[in-house]
Amino acid sequence: MGQPVAVEEKRSVVAATVRFETNRSLTGMGHERFAGEVDTKGTRPAAVVARRLFETGQVSGVHVFGNIVTCTLAPGATAQGLTEIVRDLYQYWKPGMAPPSAEELMAQVEAPAAATESASSDAGSGPVVDSRVPAHLLERSAAARARWAEKSS
Repeated sequence: MGQPVAVEEKRSVVAATVRFETNRSLTGMGHERFAGEVDTKGTRPAAVVARRLFETGQVSGVHVFGNIVTCTLAPGATAQGLTEIVRDLYQYWKPGMAPPSAEELMAQVEAPAAATESASSDAGSGPVVDSRVPAHLLERSAAARARWAEKSS
């Protein structure tokens, strides 16, 4: 499932550099440089492809600009197998993989719901607080509710 990315491998003038030109943009109009696997945090396509390239151990640096992925090869490494990594960037299901069953998917959905219910029962009758909401907004909301309750009574 997913679409393979059309990739054309091109050698550079510099022997330890290889360039991959794809049929789709990975960064928009921005440059992204990755000096190591530590820099590849996140789910952006450029970070994902860089992470996968670093995991091979064949790459010491990655630069992504638009639809071009430039790799600096590690000493003694070759570009063998790197084209497939870029090509399979958007391949989520490969031959031999089995999709999760309905029960497995429902277990993933029910686990966060059970955690939210237990958190709300521990807090008493108060509202469920989403940890993604900044604390200053929660305080401002609580103050507004208190003012509204005073005016309503």
